Amino acid sequence: MSRATTSFGRASKVRAGIAGVRPAEDGATPVVAVRHLSKHFGGARALDGVELTVLPGEVHGLLGQNGSGKSTLIKILAGYHAPEPGGELQVNGEHVRLPLRPCQFRELGMSFVHQDLGLIPSLTVTENLRLGELASTRRWHISWARERARALDLFGRYGLRLNPAARVADLSPIDRALLGIVRAVEEMRAGRSAQAGRGLLVLDEPTAFLPRQGTDQLFALVREIVAGGDSVLFVSHNLDEVLRITDRVTVFRDGRVVGVATTAGATEAQLVELIIGRVLGPAVAHQGFTQTAQPAVTIDGLRGGQLRDVQISVGRGEVLGVAGLLGSGLEDLPYLLFGARPAESGSITIGGQQHSLPGLTPLEAIRMGMALVPADRQQDGSIGSLTVVDNITMRVIDRYFRRMYLDRPSLRRDARGLIELFGVRPARPEMDYASLSGGNQQKVLLAKWLQTNPALLLLHEPTQGVDVGARRQIYQVIREAAAAGTAVICASADYEQLAEICDRVLILARGRVVRELLGSEISKDRIAEHCLLGVPVAV
Repeated sequence: MSRATTSFGRASKVRAGIAGVRPAEDGATPVVAVRHLSKHFGGARALDGVELTVLPGEVHGLLGQNGSGKSTLIKILAGYHAPEPGGELQVNGEHVRLPLRPCQFRELGMSFVHQDLGLIPSLTVTENLRLGELASTRRWHISWARERARALDLFGRYGLRLNPAARVADLSPIDRALLGIVRAVEEMRAGRSAQAGRGLLVLDEPTAFLPRQGTDQLFALVREIVAGGDSVLFVSHNLDEVLRITDRVTVFRDGRVVGVATTAGATEAQLVELIIGRVLGPAVAHQGFTQTAQPAVTIDGLRGGQLRDVQISVGRGEVLGVAGLLGSGLEDLPYLLFGARPAESGSITIGGQQHSLPGLTPLEAIRMGMALVPADRQQDGSIGSLTVVDNITMRVIDRYFRRMYLDRPSLRRDARGLIELFGVRPARPEMDYASLSGGNQQKVLLAKWLQTNPALLLLHEPTQGVDVGARRQIYQVIREAAAAGTAVICASADYEQLAEICDRVLILARGRVVRELLGSEISKDRIAEHCLLGVPVAV
């Protein structure tokens, strides 16, 4: 494929990608323009003469697989990396010397929101909102009542209902994301070059850990931001979101720009082809599942969180999908079953043995034959400061003790075998887990649990923040685990994912199972339709 395909030539005119977003005018001076930007790390090429132009009032998508150069570009704009000589940066038509000084991006009217948001959980909403401003000014006295009133007024302008006195630790994931974005917008507009709009907000995977309804709220906030004349650079692996919110996209592959497109005329298939450089292969093929008379796992009368009297059975070798809207109980199900959140009542029968769910601990769940891959793999599923070897062997490390010492040569040998088997890249057992891309981190977690041969594998949003190539590999791993006899429950708001890998799909609404989809009923559109309808029926 050429650098600019026939269907994705370099766009000279922006069309509105979504209703309510004002496209930039022809000939408008770009908010940010990057030319001939290159960066190498040792002998590895991260960027090779890339170009990027973001216009005023535009939501511009930045796409590419992990390792394509997106993060390197963002870190150069943030002053974290220095590009090689020859690169150019213009902000609102003025040349800016590279590399940028630390925090110079604020003076230029740029601001960044990353996946971790940079919030301090132990502080209040107001304290997090004003932290940067207060740290940069000398004030003998701070009137927190006045600061909370300012925060409340700010939230009102964006149509948000955030309690200025609440601790960030007590906020929902979507409220944390909205707070992080509002704070970044205020910092951006305080920059010298952000007068009368024309600032740039960079959102790096902002929806990775959000439910679909949270994403809708976040997009509403993005529309408010660009309506005021500012621009947004939106980085995401979720192509459905990209097509919904962006006006144009720039696609990176192997450190180069391979295409620029107006999203109003683009399809997911075209974007996938650009991202991976080839036509995507056929979907994961699997035989239709036939439910046996005796299920492998039975959940009876589960109550806890948003769930009310849930009954579920899963067959040996079955992939059961669970979908639902925000508040349906979807986010509670895997954690209640695993003992990571307290259940009020209910039981689970696994391996022919019935166990009470109230009081269940994760350690007991593991002994019963359960495994959990959580949505937030970095916070809840791994230890980022440890190596790939340490993370991948964590659940079976007792196998490697020889009397008084740990047999590390055998441990490393087996870890290398798992890394190869699950396609973890780079295949370097001693590198820090946190240094891996999202898709490869997820492969490590799957390898960690599947080597224990679990009877029940619980998955919550298994491909969040994962690029399109790694996503297909993860689907294959899940199907192979099922083929080996593991019962799988996959709770997800990614309806396309559920349609591709699941044998059955249950729909949750108001804490109860209200619909069961089978066979030809399992499609992205049908799952979405039933989630929105939520009409109770017997199952």
